[in-house]
Amino acid sequence: MIREAHSKDAINLAALSIQVWLETYALEGIRAEYANYVLTTFTKDYFEDLIQQPQYRLFISEEDQVLQGYALVNLDSHFKTKKNGFEIDKLYVHSKFKGQGLARQLLSEVATNCGERFWLYTWVENESNAFYQHLGFTQIGQLSFEFSHWLIENNVYAFNYKQQ
Repeated sequence: MIREAHSKDAINLAALSIQVWLETYALEGIRAEYANYVLTTFTKDYFEDLIQQPQYRLFISEEDQVLQGYALVNLDSHFKTKKNGFEIDKLYVHSKFKGQGLARQLLSEVATNCGERFWLYTWVENESNAFYQHLGFTQIGQLSFEFSHWLIENNVYAFNYKQQ
């Protein structure tokens, strides 16, 4: 079942975020900067605050009270132009539930409730690039940011749900 998140979901959202982030980015193991980032960023308070902010929408997929994944939308974030729509800030699915269509279902829920034009970015080395291209996302640019002492390169993708 997909629904909007409530404050009571915050602790599970924090735990899932830590797990997915580390599985995605800590490929060579846990470094102090990775541990510090996830433990100070993905907190219960962080998610409780997001859920209360009107520019964010957070949709979760759960079954039998088990959090499977989520999509975090930032309605105020635009890439270069508003024509690219709003940002899918995070689309995280627990590894046990990958390949079951949950990410597609979450994106469908986002399109139904928030609008059909959106964008996101993903690390150039992430396996999700092929997934987004398969769904029909179009690469429209790149974003870079510094994390610790590394420069992280990301592909930016746009999507128009109506055209799919």
